[in-house]
Amino acid sequence: MDAAVSLKGVTKRFGSTMAVQHLDLLVPRGGLYGVIGPNGAGKTTSIRMIMSILFPDSGELTVLGHKSALEAKDRIGYLPEERGLYRKMRVGAFLTYIGRLKGVADADLSARVPRSLERVGLAGTERKRCEELSKGMQQKVQFLAAIIHEPDLLILDEPFSGLDPVSTRQLRELILAEHSRGATILFSTHVMLHAEEICDHVVMIHRGQKVLDQPVAAIRSQYDPRAVRFEPFEPGADVSPLRALAEVERIDRADRGYEILLKEGTDPASVIRRIAMAIAPARIELARPRLEDVFIRIVSGESGSVETESKLRADLREADEGAVAV
Repeated sequence: MDAAVSLKGVTKRFGSTMAVQHLDLLVPRGGLYGVIGPNGAGKTTSIRMIMSILFPDSGELTVLGHKSALEAKDRIGYLPEERGLYRKMRVGAFLTYIGRLKGVADADLSARVPRSLERVGLAGTERKRCEELSKGMQQKVQFLAAIIHEPDLLILDEPFSGLDPVSTRQLRELILAEHSRGATILFSTHVMLHAEEICDHVVMIHRGQKVLDQPVAAIRSQYDPRAVRFEPFEPGADVSPLRALAEVERIDRADRGYEILLKEGTDPASVIRRIAMAIAPARIELARPRLEDVFIRIVSGESGSVETESKLRADLREADEGAVAV
């Protein structure tokens, strides 16, 4: 396999803290990989080692066939978690400057810069200073700076952090467009839904160790669905008859209805029929396994307590409240 990124037994320690432990990772050229896990899992440290911002204590690492990303820097696009622009520079001048640093000819940049800004809804901002833009707009400009030279490898660290839903969808489309162009994509996120929507392959990290490394399709086929989404025909219907079903482990409120968690080993098709007989449904469907649920099952174990699962789910949402990633 022709690898864009390869890590073998990579380890990084900060004092007494083991940030990354014996990490193996192989990202093939043309791959679309997501590195997922809660804050403190080791995602950002791993990306910084790939980018040669940090260096591993042990292990081997190659990027685009080189032992250091610095040897292939003009072929790599990087969006760090810490956002940063030259705030006093005008937007067009900033993107032009970054493009020149990456070896793009001025003749190409004169058309590429305005076209790129138009793609993200920032047409007409070339003469504005970066500091005059909103936080979301600044993030879009920084993303454009990461792709202005059409890199072979695009590395994104928490690219959706702080974006509103419209901007998130727009950025997702841009990432997929870069992949369609032929770029290898590697990005980290604590929001597993983003990885689920975008990635072909995910790597789950917990406490510095890899706990899963598989294609998304394989994960979905391997982990049996244990949840049924149910919306009663009568919005105020009493769902207590469903709690009495032997196969039902838990019922949680969900958008416009309920999510019914089934006990391990239950035949979903049989239970769906029994649910529909007990209460008339407006909608009933088998919920495909979510990456967040898969992660929690792996980390907590099949016999994990409700308290353990709740703590893990809280950890996955912690970054939305301003936690510092490792």
